Amino acid sequence: MTSTPVAAPQSGVRVDDVRRGPRRGLATHGKLAPWLFLAPYLVLFGTFVIAPIVLGLWISLHRWDYTLPGKPFVGGENYSDLFRPDSLIYESFWNSMQATGIFTLFSVPLLLVIPLLVALVMNKKFPGRNLFRAVYFAPYVLGVAVVAVLWRYLLDRNIGLVNYYLDLVGLPSETAWTTSIPAAWIALVGVTVWWTLGYNAVIYLAGLQDIPKELYEAATVDGANRWQQFWNVTMPGLRPVLQFVTVITIIASANMFGQSYLITQGGPGRETRTAIYQIAETGLRNYQMGAAAAMSYALTLALMLLSLAVFWLFRERKA
Repeated sequence: MTSTPVAAPQSGVRVDDVRRGPRRGLATHGKLAPWLFLAPYLVLFGTFVIAPIVLGLWISLHRWDYTLPGKPFVGGENYSDLFRPDSLIYESFWNSMQATGIFTLFSVPLLLVIPLLVALVMNKKFPGRNLFRAVYFAPYVLGVAVVAVLWRYLLDRNIGLVNYYLDLVGLPSETAWTTSIPAAWIALVGVTVWWTLGYNAVIYLAGLQDIPKELYEAATVDGANRWQQFWNVTMPGLRPVLQFVTVITIIASANMFGQSYLITQGGPGRETRTAIYQIAETGLRNYQMGAAAAMSYALTLALMLLSLAVFWLFRERKA
């Protein structure tokens, strides 16, 4: 039996290099290569995120009226004005924060529970399931202007279809949905839930499909009923998803602006004027950009603390 001769490597080439093939990675491309790939994102991130944050902080430290040439430095005065009852912006800011709190308090629980129920139904196999999914997600693709203008007419006290159908079924049909309290809050919360529940439902659905079916089979073998399976298998499996949905829903609700601006115009009075509405009013109509920037950073700090509380609530607990 004769052995096949192995060709000798060319002069200057090591046998190990021939066996391993061409070398790649940082040794070949250099340490600069990853940064070149990241450069487009870093440029956009720095331009549209970091720079506005720094500029906004700088503006908040000045009496910044862009209609006047002088923009004197005032340090933390804009921030202290938010906590001084005798300042011009104290009452309007905290009233708007209260309105934001009311909307968040009533909208977030609904946007956590209802989409979960919808996702549980969409996770089942039944005829027309894809149509059902599309119907629930469809409103979310509409812009806030389309949704708000549509519902403003539907909720109109005199010509709206909501009061018309309430009258047909014998319910009170003279409700001023956009100009009275608490009807205005019911309208804003209801419209927002109808508009955005499809997004949360899709996220829940992805989380449900990621839970291994073997866990449900094991629970069934152990004699667990539907409720026990939901509480001991579904909810633990959805913990990361539920944490994410809770945080983004709180942030989205606290930043509600378009519905209030277009449906109720912040009324009646200033009852539904949220924090973002007040910040826009202060900065863009009253030209007090420094005060508006300070308000926005105060709202940001509140949302950061609330997000930390959510992360703490959903933390992994050791047995």
